[in-house]
Amino acid sequence: MTLHFDAPEYAARQARATQALADAGLDALLMFAPESHFWLTGYDTFGFAMFQAMVLTAKGDIHLLTRMPDLRQARYTSTLPDDQIHIWPEFEGCDPTTDLARLLTDLGISDTVGFENQTVGLTDFNGQRLRATVPHLQDASNLIHGLRRTKSVAEIDMHRRAAALSDDALDAGLAITHAGAFEGDILAAMQGAVFKGGGDYAGNEFIIGSGAGALLCRYYSGRRHLDPTDQLTLEWSGTFARYHAAMMRTVVIGAPTDSHTRMHAACAEALAACEMAIKPNAPMGDVYTAHATVFDAHGF
Repeated sequence: MTLHFDAPEYAARQARATQALADAGLDALLMFAPESHFWLTGYDTFGFAMFQAMVLTAKGDIHLLTRMPDLRQARYTSTLPDDQIHIWPEFEGCDPTTDLARLLTDLGISDTVGFENQTVGLTDFNGQRLRATVPHLQDASNLIHGLRRTKSVAEIDMHRRAAALSDDALDAGLAITHAGAFEGDILAAMQGAVFKGGGDYAGNEFIIGSGAGALLCRYYSGRRHLDPTDQLTLEWSGTFARYHAAMMRTVVIGAPTDSHTRMHAACAEALAACEMAIKPNAPMGDVYTAHATVFDAHGF
């Protein structure tokens, strides 16, 4: 079994989730978001691309309905015992929502049921079938999401380890960034540093752009070599036990322009102002205001 936290940590999360369920007046919660599965039990898989659901009952019991290929995945990565892992049979024309409805009946759940629908873990196709099979569902997409906002000491440590890997990745990438360098080599060095440090793939691809693509902020296919005078955009994240610490940098190849110098000064000052504005119980809007005030003062 591969678990990143100890038993008391998972027990505390499950107790908080069960209490939140009661406070919401729900008899059960159907979780389709992979991050909910991971946070609550450690279950770690990309099997959410197909139909799977985790059920939390008002008694605090947790059951997983998934496909056969994820049976061993659930055994290896989660806190769930075998009798709480259920497999829906996969064949042409099958409807796993009927298996979910049968599981709810077996668990004695027939009343108020919440579900997560604001997630990549539930397609519109499966969502429509779910509503037809399990009536009277209530949107509860923010229940676990809200609990996850407050990080435990153990989770903060994971973020710090991810941040160290982000630093390592930047160092590795900058070490081979120069005129004529190949973007693929830069990406390989950055991702390799994360893997060598015991980290994982990030939640989305590392973003790199230069030349005409320097101002893009999404990954796209196709690599190029850097020009003698160029601008390189990097956005990436070290990831440890699925916890992230995303970073973004603009790298100038060749001599910076006057605009580069002015923008850098404004960004450095704005970043310091934003850090000062981040305080417990203060609205995040204060952070944006700090950023905007500095940029306005610099004429941006």
